[in-house]
Amino acid sequence: MFRDREDAGRQLAIEIKETLKDSNYIVAGIVRGGVVVAKVVAEVLDAELKGIVVRKLGSPLSPELAIGAVGSNQIVYWDENLIKKLNIKKGYKERVLAEQYQEVKNLEEKFSISRKNLDFANSRVIIVDDGVATGATVLCALKVLKSQNALEVLLAVPVISNESFDSIKRHFDRVIVLKKEREFSAVGQFYRDFPQVEDEEVVKILNIK
Repeated sequence: MFRDREDAGRQLAIEIKETLKDSNYIVAGIVRGGVVVAKVVAEVLDAELKGIVVRKLGSPLSPELAIGAVGSNQIVYWDENLIKKLNIKKGYKERVLAEQYQEVKNLEEKFSISRKNLDFANSRVIIVDDGVATGATVLCALKVLKSQNALEVLLAVPVISNESFDSIKRHFDRVIVLKKEREFSAVGQFYRDFPQVEDEEVVKILNIK
């Protein structure tokens, strides 16, 4: 169990340094919680830190269960197998996508991400989040980075479910993870202190003027 996101970031940074031959990467933290972890990783690697906004698309029966995710420029990832299993209708998908994409735009404006932080062309990038449950969010972030012509995309997270690790690892150039867990209900269960990250903290971390 990690003490908090900063502790997870320090441990993850050590693992990244031991795994990679060099640290010539941009660290992209997923807003909000992932930015806290990514800040520590970027400091240890002496790497540039950027933020990336991705919003989970929750199922109609359980908003915490991701059936997909949406990011910049309405780039969307859908878990089509889960959608089919849950018999989710097209109308619901359209509604939740519109709602969450508006939130993406709102957050990008608040954090100046569209103006200052969304240029990954010809870059090697490490996506960092505070944990991965279903994988929808990080797979959407990967699509966003690929749309920006990133050369190489790695994923680095403190904890991930076994099932998600097995299903998403092939999509990334490399996946670096500290803990793979079979029993996984929520990311917060692996942290002693897991507060909600406020907008003001993200602004401070990303040094937004």
